[in-house]
Amino acid sequence: MHILVVVAVVSVLILLLVSSQKRSQQNHHEIGTPQIASDDSLNANQKIVFISKGKLFFWRRGNQIEQVHSPYVQEMIDRIERRKQLHGWKENTSLNTSFTGMTDAAANDQVDLQMSSAQFLPNNKLLYFLKDSHVGGLFRYDIDSKEELRLVHQQKLDYEDLAVNHETGEILCSQRHENAIANIVKFNEDGADCQILTEGDTVDSAPAWISGGTQKILYQSSGIARSKEGYAIAFGSCSIKLLDLESREVTSVLEDSRTDYMQPKVDTKGNLYFIRRPYDVPSYNAPNAVLDVLLFPFRLMRAVFHYLNFFSLMYSQKPLTSASGPKIEADLKDILIKGKRIDAEKAMSKESRVNGIPSLVPRSWELVQRTEQGENTILATNVASFDIASDDTILYSNGYAVFHLTPDRQSKVVLRDKLIADIISS
Repeated sequence: MHILVVVAVVSVLILLLVSSQKRSQQNHHEIGTPQIASDDSLNANQKIVFISKGKLFFWRRGNQIEQVHSPYVQEMIDRIERRKQLHGWKENTSLNTSFTGMTDAAANDQVDLQMSSAQFLPNNKLLYFLKDSHVGGLFRYDIDSKEELRLVHQQKLDYEDLAVNHETGEILCSQRHENAIANIVKFNEDGADCQILTEGDTVDSAPAWISGGTQKILYQSSGIARSKEGYAIAFGSCSIKLLDLESREVTSVLEDSRTDYMQPKVDTKGNLYFIRRPYDVPSYNAPNAVLDVLLFPFRLMRAVFHYLNFFSLMYSQKPLTSASGPKIEADLKDILIKGKRIDAEKAMSKESRVNGIPSLVPRSWELVQRTEQGENTILATNVASFDIASDDTILYSNGYAVFHLTPDRQSKVVLRDKLIADIISS
């Protein structure tokens, strides 16, 4: 009887796996490779870069989308290839297997450097930050000559949300630390003279300059709830703060315990733009406990399987199962957008569409304009990221496309790709 139950459970798991693979294939066919949609309403000199799956892509009107290849990353790849040639004689031998069951090539020859943020600089240049779990670096890149200059390169350095002041050349960003704290920092255009602007047990991010020669900046801030041992267990709602760099005074602009206010930006007319979404209060209630009890046998079986699979890889260099069917991309199952974990496959099938294009984030993620008189206007929904160009052109992304928001509040498709995490315009 017990054997029949086990067989039935395994059969159900196999059916669920096959169906998820089919859905993944359908989603890949629907999105495909990056595509361009003509939009004559954009400025003739409009340029866009966007980050997708840790890679940086560049586009300007009249051209195709091209990936920005960092010479530093290419140098690391070339170094790995030379190492492979030098140690190729170890291939398929026990000397090439580490204690984790992976080959030395798989364990050591991984280039995991990813783009976390980028900004346009004058003279057709880009500023971007590359990082992995060990090191981070700030680079300046010439789009025309493809030349790259390394400005900062340190162990455990983690910069996000770069913001350039085109009037002074100063740069803002959010520096993240291993204890979950993030502070706003400022440095010169060459990466020197780094100053910490905010402190405290908070996550401060998405800094933005206020144009017009003022020494004031905006940023979003969220408090951290910690356990007795000091571990971060939850984060509070995001609020928008105003920091005066001269007096070092911080003023709350928008704050609500039930709402997240994120990614503040100001146009040349003084209007404030931000993403507004409901704040999900962390909770562990009775339904969660019941679900954990029901799923416990399956989680235990999965743990036992991976335990046995580890020993099979260690001693025979063979897994317990052979690959079958198309591989499911991990980035379509569990991704992080603006601090929220999202199942991209589920979002594609259930969330609202913008001009027929599926959205990665819910309709409740709204792009809001707030005038100096305090009047709020919802400009778009399903907004994962946005930016304001130098001529006040508004571009935003729903995660699967970039849209131009026209003056009459119509959303026109500019380009399509999957898993667009951030968008930056010139």
